[in-house]
Amino acid sequence: MRLYTRTGDKGQTSVIGGRVEKDEVRVEAYGTVDEVNSFVGKARTELEGAKFTEIQEELERIQHELFDCGSDLANKKSNRPYKLQQESIDWLEQRMDEYIQKSPELERFILPGGSAASATLHIARTITRRAERLVVTLQKQEEIHPVCLIYLNRLSDYFFGLARYVNMLSEMKDVEYIRSAKVFRSGKRKENE
Repeated sequence: MRLYTRTGDKGQTSVIGGRVEKDEVRVEAYGTVDEVNSFVGKARTELEGAKFTEIQEELERIQHELFDCGSDLANKKSNRPYKLQQESIDWLEQRMDEYIQKSPELERFILPGGSAASATLHIARTITRRAERLVVTLQKQEEIHPVCLIYLNRLSDYFFGLARYVNMLSEMKDVEYIRSAKVFRSGKRKENE
């Protein structure tokens, strides 16, 4: 097996349903999703110990879903069914709710960082936001699978919640942005509410 095909030497690449220029927004979008996937893989290598086993398994699931998302974004005018489903969004929301409940209360913006894994998850979060922006641009030009955009929106929030939870498990405190106003409402209700 050869890794090179020489078919892209003139600046085009194959997508599901034809060939396109390598700098088209569709290619930028699924390429950025692939970039997110690589940082998720990096974060998995930085989560050592039994207390992170479940998180490592979650991140592996997300890597598969990111491949699904990239495949769906590479689907240009094909009758092939989409892979990413609403179930993945529902699952991300459920996981986020749990991490928010377990993590310390948050009122202000925080600086990305803490443990190595948490810092990598913040990188994945920001690249996910870039992928989301590219998908918004793409959907203005062509029809896309709408679940992809929603999934990326939730995924960036998931990475934020998970990064904070990983810091908590690593016994590292999030550092608040010192000039931040209180921007988050309390997730815990007072008894008289």
